[in-house]
Amino acid sequence: MKKLSTKDLTILGLLSAITILFGLTPLGYIPFGVIRVTTLHIPTIIGAIVCGPLIGGLVGLVFGLFSLFTNLTAPSSILYFMFINPLVSVLPRILIGVITGFAFRGLNAKFKEKFFVPFIVGGLGAIVNTVFVLGMGYILYAPKIAKAFNSASAGKVLLGVAASNLPLEILATSVIVGFIVPPLKKSLIK
Repeated sequence: MKKLSTKDLTILGLLSAITILFGLTPLGYIPFGVIRVTTLHIPTIIGAIVCGPLIGGLVGLVFGLFSLFTNLTAPSSILYFMFINPLVSVLPRILIGVITGFAFRGLNAKFKEKFFVPFIVGGLGAIVNTVFVLGMGYILYAPKIAKAFNSASAGKVLLGVAASNLPLEILATSVIVGFIVPPLKKSLIK
Protein backbone atom coordinates (compact mmCIF):
# COMPACT_ATOMS: atom_id res chain seq x y z
CA MET A 1 0.00 0.00 0.00
CA LYS A 2 1.33 3.39 -1.00
CA LYS A 3 2.08 5.73 1.88
CA LEU A 4 0.53 9.13 1.27
CA SER A 5 2.97 12.02 1.21
CA THR A 6 2.30 15.45 2.67
CA LYS A 7 1.82 16.72 -0.89
CA ASP A 8 -0.75 13.96 -1.59
CA LEU A 9 -2.68 14.77 1.60
CA THR A 10 -2.59 18.50 0.83
CA ILE A 11 -3.93 17.97 -2.69
CA LEU A 12 -6.54 15.52 -1.38
CA GLY A 13 -7.75 18.10 1.15
CA LEU A 14 -7.75 20.95 -1.35
CA LEU A 15 -9.60 19.03 -4.06
CA SER A 16 -12.09 17.64 -1.54
CA ALA A 17 -12.80 21.18 -0.33
CA ILE A 18 -13.26 22.36 -3.92
CA THR A 19 -15.67 19.47 -4.54
CA ILE A 20 -17.76 20.48 -1.53
CA LEU A 21 -17.58 24.17 -2.52
CA PHE A 22 -18.84 23.26 -6.01
CA GLY A 23 -21.65 21.22 -4.46
CA LEU A 24 -22.75 24.04 -2.17
CA THR A 25 -22.72 26.73 -4.88
CA PRO A 26 -23.99 27.09 -8.44
CA LEU A 27 -20.48 26.18 -9.65
CA GLY A 28 -21.33 22.48 -9.24
CA TYR A 29 -24.25 22.51 -11.66
CA ILE A 30 -24.00 25.11 -14.38
CA PRO A 31 -27.35 25.81 -16.10
CA PHE A 32 -27.20 25.53 -19.87
CA GLY A 33 -30.65 25.97 -21.32
CA VAL A 34 -32.92 23.30 -19.85
CA ILE A 35 -30.07 21.09 -18.63
CA ARG A 36 -27.51 21.44 -15.85
CA VAL A 37 -23.91 20.55 -16.62
CA THR A 38 -22.16 19.09 -13.58
CA THR A 39 -18.61 20.06 -12.68
CA LEU A 40 -18.44 18.15 -9.39
CA HIS A 41 -16.38 15.36 -10.94
CA ILE A 42 -13.62 17.70 -12.17
CA PRO A 43 -11.61 17.80 -8.89
CA THR A 44 -11.72 13.99 -8.80
CA ILE A 45 -10.27 13.77 -12.31
CA ILE A 46 -7.61 16.37 -11.56
CA GLY A 47 -6.60 14.49 -8.40
CA ALA A 48 -6.35 11.25 -10.39
CA ILE A 49 -4.14 12.84 -13.03
CA VAL A 50 -1.90 14.82 -10.69
CA CYS A 51 -1.48 12.25 -7.88
CA GLY A 52 -2.72 8.95 -9.30
CA PRO A 53 -5.68 6.59 -8.92
CA LEU A 54 -5.54 6.42 -5.10
CA ILE A 55 -5.91 10.16 -4.55
CA GLY A 56 -8.41 10.32 -7.42
CA GLY A 57 -10.44 7.57 -5.78
CA LEU A 58 -10.33 9.31 -2.39
CA VAL A 59 -11.48 12.65 -3.86
CA GLY A 60 -14.19 10.65 -5.65
CA LEU A 61 -15.17 9.15 -2.30
CA VAL A 62 -15.65 12.68 -0.91
CA PHE A 63 -17.71 13.58 -4.01
CA GLY A 64 -19.85 10.47 -3.55
CA LEU A 65 -20.37 10.96 0.18
CA PHE A 66 -21.32 14.59 -0.45
CA SER A 67 -23.83 13.46 -3.09
CA LEU A 68 -25.26 10.87 -0.69
CA PHE A 69 -25.53 13.40 2.15
CA THR A 70 -27.14 16.03 -0.08
CA ASN A 71 -29.77 13.63 -1.37
CA LEU A 72 -30.53 12.36 2.12
CA THR A 73 -30.90 15.83 3.64
CA ALA A 74 -32.09 18.10 0.81
CA PRO A 75 -33.19 16.13 -2.26
CA SER A 76 -33.70 18.34 -5.30
CA SER A 77 -34.00 15.90 -8.19
CA ILE A 78 -36.83 13.65 -9.29
CA LEU A 79 -34.23 10.85 -9.23
CA TYR A 80 -33.05 11.59 -5.67
CA PHE A 81 -34.08 8.08 -4.55
CA MET A 82 -31.26 6.64 -6.67
CA PHE A 83 -28.65 8.74 -4.93
CA ILE A 84 -29.51 7.65 -1.42
CA ASN A 85 -28.00 4.30 -2.35
CA PRO A 86 -24.17 4.36 -2.05
CA LEU A 87 -23.92 1.98 -5.03
CA VAL A 88 -25.24 4.86 -7.16
CA SER A 89 -23.95 7.93 -5.33
CA VAL A 90 -20.57 6.78 -3.98
CA LEU A 91 -19.15 3.80 -5.91
CA PRO A 92 -19.27 5.41 -9.39
CA ARG A 93 -17.57 8.54 -8.06
CA ILE A 94 -14.71 6.49 -6.60
CA LEU A 95 -14.42 4.73 -9.97
CA ILE A 96 -14.04 8.10 -11.73
CA GLY A 97 -10.80 8.67 -9.85
CA VAL A 98 -9.50 5.14 -10.17
CA ILE A 99 -10.30 4.70 -13.88
CA THR A 100 -9.09 8.14 -14.96
CA GLY A 101 -5.93 7.77 -12.87
CA PHE A 102 -4.99 4.52 -14.59
CA ALA A 103 -6.09 5.85 -18.00
CA PHE A 104 -3.84 8.88 -17.57
CA ARG A 105 -0.88 6.69 -16.64
CA GLY A 106 -1.43 4.45 -19.65
CA LEU A 107 -2.04 7.23 -22.17
CA ASN A 108 0.78 9.35 -20.80
CA ALA A 109 3.22 6.44 -21.15
CA LYS A 110 2.03 5.69 -24.68
CA PHE A 111 1.99 9.27 -25.95
CA LYS A 112 5.02 10.54 -24.01
CA GLU A 113 3.24 13.31 -22.10
CA LYS A 114 1.57 14.93 -25.10
CA PHE A 115 -0.58 18.02 -24.41
CA PHE A 116 -3.84 16.29 -25.45
CA VAL A 117 -3.75 13.48 -22.87
CA PRO A 118 -5.40 15.52 -20.04
CA PHE A 119 -8.15 16.59 -22.47
CA ILE A 120 -8.91 12.96 -23.35
CA VAL A 121 -8.82 11.82 -19.72
CA GLY A 122 -11.09 14.72 -18.72
CA GLY A 123 -13.68 13.61 -21.27
CA LEU A 124 -13.29 10.01 -20.15
CA GLY A 125 -14.01 11.07 -16.55
CA ALA A 126 -17.29 12.68 -17.61
CA ILE A 127 -18.25 9.49 -19.45
CA VAL A 128 -17.35 7.27 -16.46
CA ASN A 129 -19.47 9.45 -14.17
CA THR A 130 -22.54 9.35 -16.40
CA VAL A 131 -22.32 5.71 -17.48
CA PHE A 132 -21.73 4.28 -14.01
CA VAL A 133 -24.24 6.50 -12.17
CA LEU A 134 -27.03 5.99 -14.69
CA GLY A 135 -26.08 2.35 -15.23
CA MET A 136 -26.26 1.54 -11.52
CA GLY A 137 -29.48 3.54 -11.29
CA TYR A 138 -30.96 1.48 -14.09
CA ILE A 139 -29.82 -1.84 -12.60
CA LEU A 140 -31.19 -1.03 -9.16
CA TYR A 141 -34.19 1.19 -9.86
CA ALA A 142 -35.50 0.72 -13.42
CA PRO A 143 -39.18 0.26 -12.42
CA LYS A 144 -39.06 3.21 -10.02
CA ILE A 145 -37.40 5.45 -12.64
CA ALA A 146 -40.04 4.56 -15.22
CA LYS A 147 -42.78 5.31 -12.70
CA ALA A 148 -41.20 8.64 -11.66
CA PHE A 149 -41.23 9.80 -15.29
CA ASN A 150 -44.54 8.12 -16.14
CA SER A 151 -42.74 6.17 -18.85
CA ALA A 152 -42.85 2.58 -20.01
CA SER A 153 -39.06 2.46 -20.29
CA ALA A 154 -36.49 3.51 -17.71
CA GLY A 155 -33.83 2.87 -20.32
CA LYS A 156 -35.26 5.52 -22.63
CA VAL A 157 -35.51 7.99 -19.76
CA LEU A 158 -31.89 7.49 -18.70
CA LEU A 159 -30.64 7.53 -22.29
CA GLY A 160 -32.45 10.84 -22.71
CA VAL A 161 -30.75 12.21 -19.60
CA ALA A 162 -27.37 11.03 -20.87
CA ALA A 163 -27.96 12.35 -24.39
CA SER A 164 -28.92 15.79 -23.13
CA ASN A 165 -26.17 16.22 -20.52
CA LEU A 166 -23.20 14.10 -21.54
CA PRO A 167 -21.97 15.92 -24.68
CA LEU A 168 -21.69 19.24 -22.86
CA GLU A 169 -20.16 17.59 -19.80
CA ILE A 170 -17.54 15.89 -21.94
CA LEU A 171 -16.70 19.17 -23.66
CA ALA A 172 -16.62 21.24 -20.45
CA THR A 173 -14.65 18.66 -18.49
CA SER A 174 -12.14 18.09 -21.28
CA VAL A 175 -11.45 21.79 -21.67
CA ILE A 176 -11.26 22.59 -17.96
CA VAL A 177 -9.10 19.59 -17.06
CA GLY A 178 -6.98 19.99 -20.18
CA PHE A 179 -6.10 23.58 -19.35
CA ILE A 180 -5.76 23.25 -15.57
CA VAL A 181 -3.63 20.09 -15.33
CA PRO A 182 -0.43 21.09 -17.22
CA PRO A 183 0.33 24.26 -15.22
CA LEU A 184 -0.76 22.54 -12.00
CA LYS A 185 1.58 19.60 -12.61
CA LYS A 186 4.38 22.00 -13.51
CA SER A 187 3.89 24.02 -10.31
CA LEU A 188 3.86 20.87 -8.19
CA ILE A 189 7.19 19.71 -9.59
CA LYS A 190 8.99 22.78 -8.24
